[in-house]
Amino acid sequence: MIPQKQSTLVTEYHYEGKGLHTGKVSHMTLKPAPENTGILFHRTDLGENAFIKPLAEYITSTSRNTTITDGKVSVLTLEHLMSALTGMGVDNVLVELDNAEVPILDGSARFYVEPLKRDGLRQQDAMREYIPLDKEIMVTDEKSGSWVKITPSEEVSYDATIDFGSNVLGIQEAHWDPSLDYATEIGYCRTFVFLHEVAYLFQNNLIKGGDVDNAIVIVEHPLPQEQFEQLKAVFNHPNISVNGNGYLNNLELHFPNECGRHKLLDLIGDVRLCGGFIKGKVSAFKPGHSINSMLTKAVRQYVQNK
Repeated sequence: MIPQKQSTLVTEYHYEGKGLHTGKVSHMTLKPAPENTGILFHRTDLGENAFIKPLAEYITSTSRNTTITDGKVSVLTLEHLMSALTGMGVDNVLVELDNAEVPILDGSARFYVEPLKRDGLRQQDAMREYIPLDKEIMVTDEKSGSWVKITPSEEVSYDATIDFGSNVLGIQEAHWDPSLDYATEIGYCRTFVFLHEVAYLFQNNLIKGGDVDNAIVIVEHPLPQEQFEQLKAVFNHPNISVNGNGYLNNLELHFPNECGRHKLLDLIGDVRLCGGFIKGKVSAFKPGHSINSMLTKAVRQYVQNK
């Protein structure tokens, strides 16, 4: 692998949108940052000194998203942004946010990657320092059968296999490495939810900002018409129905394995909480924010104890 210099943004980018879980509108600005800053969040609504770095030791929740907290400063659902910055090769950026949750936008990283692909990045003088790993690190969850591992390698790659026991999704595999265009191959892939989970998630104070415009909705089991009518009201979309492939008819998939690719998108974002770019091969079976965070915490602990 050719040594790389650090990079930052060439200009500022502004976003406005509701959070997937809180439903509250946030304003977010991505700004260029000096060498060796890394990714730094500033909760502007909490004061001039309300900063937090996206590191594994600050993870406080992995329930359908990744949340970090340091003292009174929290940031929710940062994984799509973190994935986009990683896939597009951004080392240093200041993220100003005036509420707790990063906007969900369309449920993918599309609106982050498009301007970065258009404008490019500003190369900086300092060399990129990769997370130093000299042995394989693997974590497993015996209950779910999930596992994630990082194997040291000069070639960077990410592989994920998902299996929800779903007749609609089946078993999906997804791959990304820097030779592939992250923006189009991974960045456009949207989050997803099973229709029968929606009521439960609402009852547990999640996906308050979810709707059919920011998620792929999978219909695994036929619902009674009365329940389906209730969900139409929740989504405020009276014309939705189920297409022949088991998805709500409001959208078309970008890829047959878009859901698998989105889980890979999440994995790339969560792994960035190791504290920087990794040099190795990341492999995962049934990844999710919980098992992903177990890996990043294990990596952080290993590096700090070296």
